Amino acid sequence: MQVSNLLTKSESLVRFQCIYRRYVSNKFVPQHQPATAKEVQKLENFLRDKQRVLVLTGAGVSTESGIPDYRSEGVGLYARSNSRPVQHLEFIRSPKIRQRYWARNFVAWPHFSNIKPNETHKALARLQRNGIIGSIVTQNVDRLHTKGGSKDVLELHGCGYKVICLGSHCDYYIDRHELQLIFNAMNQNLMDEVDLMRPDGDVDIPQKYIDSFRVPDCPKCGGTLKPEIVFFGDSVPKDRAERLANLVCNADGVLILGSSLQVYSGYRVLLYSHDLKTPIALVNIGTVRGEDKVQLKISSKCGDVIPKLFLQSN
Repeated sequence: MQVSNLLTKSESLVRFQCIYRRYVSNKFVPQHQPATAKEVQKLENFLRDKQRVLVLTGAGVSTESGIPDYRSEGVGLYARSNSRPVQHLEFIRSPKIRQRYWARNFVAWPHFSNIKPNETHKALARLQRNGIIGSIVTQNVDRLHTKGGSKDVLELHGCGYKVICLGSHCDYYIDRHELQLIFNAMNQNLMDEVDLMRPDGDVDIPQKYIDSFRVPDCPKCGGTLKPEIVFFGDSVPKDRAERLANLVCNADGVLILGSSLQVYSGYRVLLYSHDLKTPIALVNIGTVRGEDKVQLKISSKCGDVIPKLFLQSN
């Protein structure tokens, strides 16, 4: 009887975990029609005769891992909250803004850094290993492509896992996990529950926690520490933009996944490719800026499409 009860509890836990994973994977995905087998086949045909396919990914690839995006209808951050992302100049100029950002990021970090790659991330790594796609350019800062096994990933907007000093002649940087230990030592009795996770790895918390939060200066020069993320209002670093331009010039096909291309750094990939007459395909729920310039669009979530591609190559 005890063994039977134990098995029942174990089965119940597995069932709960499966339900929870499905809930998380769909919580931030807008309503859509599932992709058809015919659409998947069209994308296979698009990819099949190309040797250097460049993949550009946006927030819609990470929503199925439980990270919201900004703009998705009904489920994006803009639809669910009046909060807006931190602006570059505000962060640079205002100690209060930096205190607010780091307090929220500190609370969110344990959850954000433990988010796992989803089936699209894993499928892209498989397609890359098998030579079906080439380099991956991502607008996301969550490092999920690398966690999922992909190589040669250009993180266009940087990454939340590295923190740099903004001092003009300072080369100090620190791993975000190490910085969390410093935050822990400097700040006591802060909340540890995450609510309303945001795309860039911070979270809404009460003002009283923000007001008491202590932020360290650079230990090398006393300067300002900032995540290596291109905040809104900032520009992609020149060397990164040049590498992107080279990747676009050398591509014989472009696949855009999970991006509305409202941010210009992503939109210019489409513009450059169109000017070069490079064929473009995209998978995204909802309207995409410049979609009239592409050869193929599938209006579905990436997880309905990418994991089904070339399964015989597994």
